[in-house]
Amino acid sequence: MIASIFHRGKEYKTDFFHPIDISLPLHSGADCVSAWYVKPMQIEPVRMGDWVGDVNQGGSVNFRNVTFNPHGNGTHTECVGHISKEFITINQCLKRFVFIAELVTILPDQLENGDFVVSKKQLEMALENSKPEAIVIRTLTNGPAKMKMQYSNTNPPYITAEAMQYLNDIGVEHLLFDMPSVDKEVDGGTLAAHHIFWQYPQNTQLQKTITEMIYVPNDVFDGTYILNIQIASFENDASPSKPVLYKVV
Repeated sequence: MIASIFHRGKEYKTDFFHPIDISLPLHSGADCVSAWYVKPMQIEPVRMGDWVGDVNQGGSVNFRNVTFNPHGNGTHTECVGHISKEFITINQCLKRFVFIAELVTILPDQLENGDFVVSKKQLEMALENSKPEAIVIRTLTNGPAKMKMQYSNTNPPYITAEAMQYLNDIGVEHLLFDMPSVDKEVDGGTLAAHHIFWQYPQNTQLQKTITEMIYVPNDVFDGTYILNIQIASFENDASPSKPVLYKVV
């Protein structure tokens, strides 16, 4: 299925029969990717007296409770409600679901303090004057271990405040990152990159989203893609999500 999409004066052609899923699946067990010191997701059958919601245990249907944290367990998309005093939800903020995106691959720079970061200079070089409405950042190294990584207490790479301001300046509204956070794991609660991106509270940008803990396979090349961000209709600051790329042909 080859579709033609006209957006901002340009035509993009893509094949919707060949999606590239860049989400990490949620499942129970210690080998599911996680961060922020949360427990693994739990999936348990409902029990009511002698009845159990598990066909293999004699139940008539599978009927399970699921317990997880959207920020700590797997791929998720968040809105400004993540840092705001006001109760703002991703279901209220994300009203469009298809965007033109640039996928870039970056080897984070090491700072004098040992931190690894995505810098403004790196983004400028990777984007080459492109001003996409969405950006997908894949960091190196990018082995399969990233799909099961336990990020708590590892100080993973993050995006500098200067780099985030640059993304604002060129008009990026949807940022996808393959680390647990755009900010440093332990920063005293500053969350500078989050605040800059959403311009909260001075000029709050409700329509903008951040998606974290994605995984872009190595055989997917940098370039322009159609991006579809799929969420559950959670009235919460974040939802587990399924971002999907479609190659522009």
